[in-house]
Amino acid sequence: IFYLILTLFIVITVTFFLMKLLPGTPLTNQAKLSKSQIALIYQQYGLDKPIWEQYLIYIFGMFHGDFGTSFQYSNQPVAYLISSRLGASMQLGLQAMIFGVFFGVILGAAAAIKHNTWADTGATVFAIIGKSVPNFVLAILLQYYIALKLGWFPIAGWGQFSNTILPTIALGVGPLAETARFIRTSMVEVLNSDYIELAKAKGLSKFEVVYHHALRNSLIPLVTLLGPYTVALMTGSMVIENIFNIPGIGEQFVKSVLTNDYPTIMGLTIVYSFMLCVVLLFTDILYGVVDPR
Repeated sequence: IFYLILTLFIVITVTFFLMKLLPGTPLTNQAKLSKSQIALIYQQYGLDKPIWEQYLIYIFGMFHGDFGTSFQYSNQPVAYLISSRLGASMQLGLQAMIFGVFFGVILGAAAAIKHNTWADTGATVFAIIGKSVPNFVLAILLQYYIALKLGWFPIAGWGQFSNTILPTIALGVGPLAETARFIRTSMVEVLNSDYIELAKAKGLSKFEVVYHHALRNSLIPLVTLLGPYTVALMTGSMVIENIFNIPGIGEQFVKSVLTNDYPTIMGLTIVYSFMLCVVLLFTDILYGVVDPR
């Protein structure tokens, strides 16, 4: 927990000063404003102060729950801007992760059990294709064939569960392929271990050997992967959110960088960093659950 707090503080500090090195200003594209109007806006947002003073003001406000006001949206608090979009990104990311891990574990375990057979080869080829094909290409194919041609799901939009199916698949194939690859490689090694031979010699069924012994020990390398992967999906995929017209934070983050919206850049960075640190903390705890040693 101490390292979590220290990491967040370092990330916030580095991001703040790097952000000030971005070319241009929040008012670069406002050609209609006079110099006196720009000076007034700078004074209103505290941009006329030295950078070190701006930093201290921001840190003080952050500890009081004030993440500033967006430059991009008139009088829009950053906290509200993020909270109104975070739900959609988190829902989509969690669904994609659950989909990917569930089917990835099944595919990887099947490939390991049927090692060096057509099933193993087929699963490996699928994992390579799933990892190689960009999710935005898969998204467009799903929209064209599943939504447009077959009419099974909506092409885009947000609000109903049916709207989430295609973007979930498009985002989830990546972690599915990665999970299958990790489980297959790890489980092949585990299945050749001495304690697996002992379990078989004791007369345990194939199900007990595979799922109670081999699979659990094969999950240890996967736990390391899932933490950052989950946060990356939960905090939004800009391209997928654009393609399916999903009001998430991925698109918002890119817009904030392009427009030098300093408070929004900081707010989104803090949210992402906090989520990542918390997930990594739980990952460390999960190691003890998966591997009691």
